[in-house]
Amino acid sequence: MNVYHKQVWMYGCLIMLSLPVIAQQRTIHIKELLSLVQSQPQVKAYEQQSQAAQYNVSLAKNSLMPELTAGYQAGYATYNNIIGVSYPGLISPMTGPPSAGNVYDPVPGTAVAALLKWNPLTFGQRQAAVEKAAAQYKLAGTYYNDALFRQQFLAITSYLNAVYLHKLLQSYEANIERTKVGLQQSLVYAQQGLRPGIDTTQFQSVLAQAQTDLMTIQRQYYAEISELTRITNLPEKPDGIVLSDTLLINHLPVDADTSSGFASHPSLQYYQTKKEVSEAALKEIQRAWRPKLDLWANAFARGSGVQADGSVNKADGWSLSRRNYGAGVQISFPILQFSQVNLQKKQYKLLLKSDEAQLDQVRLNLQKQKETAQFNYEQNLSIAQQSLVQAHAARFAFDGLKLSYESGLIDFTRLIQGQYDLLKAEAGEANTFLQVWHSLLELAAANGNLNVFTDKLK
Repeated sequence: MNVYHKQVWMYGCLIMLSLPVIAQQRTIHIKELLSLVQSQPQVKAYEQQSQAAQYNVSLAKNSLMPELTAGYQAGYATYNNIIGVSYPGLISPMTGPPSAGNVYDPVPGTAVAALLKWNPLTFGQRQAAVEKAAAQYKLAGTYYNDALFRQQFLAITSYLNAVYLHKLLQSYEANIERTKVGLQQSLVYAQQGLRPGIDTTQFQSVLAQAQTDLMTIQRQYYAEISELTRITNLPEKPDGIVLSDTLLINHLPVDADTSSGFASHPSLQYYQTKKEVSEAALKEIQRAWRPKLDLWANAFARGSGVQADGSVNKADGWSLSRRNYGAGVQISFPILQFSQVNLQKKQYKLLLKSDEAQLDQVRLNLQKQKETAQFNYEQNLSIAQQSLVQAHAARFAFDGLKLSYESGLIDFTRLIQGQYDLLKAEAGEANTFLQVWHSLLELAAANGNLNVFTDKLK
């Protein structure tokens, strides 16, 4: 195998070894976050709670179905008890004739019964319960939507912070390269006697500091990506995540539609539905002091070891020798519950007023939040334009200082100050661009519509 073939073979091995690493990386787009957040365990818990609340409506409607309860019991007790025993639970039969005296001989007794109960007419009480359950189900849904919206906002915020730190990494890496170039030049100039050797030492110190700053930014970037994977429930480690929208930090959003209202804001809808639940609960209380109509039917059979003449036949105690049935209608009215219902009505009216006040406060908060976000967005756009001028001037100044240093016109201090000013200007430019995108996100959050933000992504 010649040298050329060996090199090809080595490059092939390196490529094969790097493929698993590349395959493990995952690229994430900002718009993808909106769906990824839904897999977060806490968000899924809210979704399942919302789905569970739906069954309350079915349960309230299910009260129209009749109730049928059946039971059987058998006992073995003294003669005295078996003819006048009181059984706890479904059946409380008198299983035999009266006893003339105390006889303690054990005698068996049995009973079976079935009770059918139906409430076809509730005078509006069932309907009120159904409406309350429907409102609670809607409330659970709006709570889920609000929680999901908040997590989506946090995910995009974390993504933007990560993009900003990614931009800083590029600036700090470029600063290290500038410092390395200066260090190499200082070595050459020192050997030629054009520059003092102290410049080389100073460049080495600045390089060490620049590398330390880079590692600090790398740590912050790792932590931000880790937070992003937590919010989105991604299994990949931070070093396996690639951000696809890093270029947004290099341009500004234009013609963003910020005129939409916040009527569909998830938080506003939650408090609106919370008020509807209180209204339904008050309606249910108001209908509590109404008659109740029951239709009932039962069937009953018993067996006793004691006969009507007082004689004992234990075998008859295990047979259901006496059978009865009945049916009827019962209407009842809770007369003395008026005071209790009246107190509950006062209580729920106050709770309803509280919900109305909370709803008004949420409207006010969102209105002020939108006004502030709109102002910040416009101000940040203006600041970003100024940062472009500052960064351009800093680059031009550094290039001039670099030439002056090479020509021996300035010393190390002025050159490194210009290099620091350039790094500061680059970081400031990235920060102002980030603030513009952040303020647009805040404005989208105030409107309750994240599409105001995502529609500006290229």
